[in-house]
Amino acid sequence: MIRRAVEEEDPDRLYTVTGGRSRVDDVELDLVTLIVTESAPSAGMQSEHVRILRIAERPTSVVEISSELALPVSVVKILLTDLLDSGRVSARHPSSATTSASIPDSEFLKKVLVGLRNL
Repeated sequence: MIRRAVEEEDPDRLYTVTGGRSRVDDVELDLVTLIVTESAPSAGMQSEHVRILRIAERPTSVVEISSELALPVSVVKILLTDLLDSGRVSARHPSSATTSASIPDSEFLKKVLVGLRNL
């Protein structure tokens, strides 16, 4: 279903939405990166930016935002970069929630493995 919407999308519109940009190099966003709105939309914002801010009021992945907007992920990444640069959204990878302090020490894991083998 999404494929059809993308195939039928007017390339001129996508060019306009992204301001002619075709990719972003500085920001590392993958499909499961969670986006969260940090501020409300303001007057005069691009409609796609406003929709992203409304969608991401709760943590929402890049791929979910792409689906909601019916736009290719590459286009959504460009729009998200604009919002990240302006501080209107924040992004984090789900695995970044775990810190190194919560990961067990490798020596401890080895002792657990030896204990399990002894059973």
